[in-house]
Amino acid sequence: MKKKLFIIYLSVYASINVFGQKQQNSTINISHTYADEITVNDLRKHLEILASDEFEGRKTGEPGQKKAAEYIRNFYKQHQIPALPGTEDYYQLVPSEAMKRMFSPKLNDSENVIAYIKGEELPNEYIVISAHYDHIGMANGEIFNGADDDASGTTATLLLAKLFQQAKQNGHGPKRSIIFLHCTGEEYGLHGSRYFANNPLVPLNQIKANINIDMIGRIDNIYKTDGNYIYLVGSLDEGKHLYANAEKANNELTQLKIDYTYDSRTHPDMIFYRSDHYNFARHNIPVLFFYSGEHDDYHKSTDTVDKIEFEWMKKRTQLIFLTTWFTANEF
Repeated sequence: MKKKLFIIYLSVYASINVFGQKQQNSTINISHTYADEITVNDLRKHLEILASDEFEGRKTGEPGQKKAAEYIRNFYKQHQIPALPGTEDYYQLVPSEAMKRMFSPKLNDSENVIAYIKGEELPNEYIVISAHYDHIGMANGEIFNGADDDASGTTATLLLAKLFQQAKQNGHGPKRSIIFLHCTGEEYGLHGSRYFANNPLVPLNQIKANINIDMIGRIDNIYKTDGNYIYLVGSLDEGKHLYANAEKANNELTQLKIDYTYDSRTHPDMIFYRSDHYNFARHNIPVLFFYSGEHDDYHKSTDTVDKIEFEWMKKRTQLIFLTTWFTANEF
């Protein structure tokens, strides 16, 4: 009798194991299918517009930045991705008074652009994907288009939102809600993300992670010609699960070299403090920053679309998508 029960137990266990494995593989295949929909053509289409002369370098509070904000807002409307409640038609006003800082120029009123996708099982827990859409405008008759800095991150965020919306419409919506935060004023002091963190539209303790994207379209002065890498900068101990999710996503799909050179509070380049993730980290929210490094065109009028390495940008965007997928769906 015991032997027979043991055999039955083994049979049931094996069935559960096989079903569980099939279910896991199915989930992986679903996420990979969406990641595979990120194309060079889509990246190029949006980046060419955001970094065009028409947007005049997207300086905070200036007409070019307003045009970029409208373009981003129209994208979300077109794809039926709703505004985050509490915004005014996707905009969170960032008043000029909130952007007064030592060494920062006087800036006009500006706006963060914020959309979101509601989670299916944990709608009151949030993953924030952030990228700044401003740049430094014009000087001496030259336009500083900011193709890499940060039209690249802005473009990636738009495509991530589109994919998560497609997944939701297909019955594969994320467990947690995802906020798509396009920050203004980053170049002059991380103003937009600081304002969002100081005037949150959702409780900060319900934001479970921030994934920040800033400059993912080029090959830096260290790697020179080999773009098969990405730098990660994060929250160290409290963000261990984010590192693990990125490593898992990379192993499954993109197989980039993950470089942790800048993942230190004491690195002389101070990357941890120089982009919008910092304003989440200072509130003890786990962060993970995706970055491809500095190049000779950084903050110059030569940071133009023709210099973007779209194939590498595609792989990096796929990695960010899959990392976000794992983070939004983990328990």
